[in-house]
Amino acid sequence: MTRRLARPRDDRWIAGVCSGLARRFGVSPGIMRLIFVISCLLPGPQFIIYLVLWALLPNE
Repeated sequence: MTRRLARPRDDRWIAGVCSGLARRFGVSPGIMRLIFVISCLLPGPQFIIYLVLWALLPNE
């Protein structure tokens, strides 16, 4: 059974996007947050993608 992609109400720091992605893919939320922070050091639209996911992902 696959987990649905949603922002959890409990384990949030800012918007819950990293926590929701971590639950969906079976990774620790801390690891997902670390991956996001490191990816922000690289060129690309990571922050914009985070904002879009914040707006589009439903709450649990």
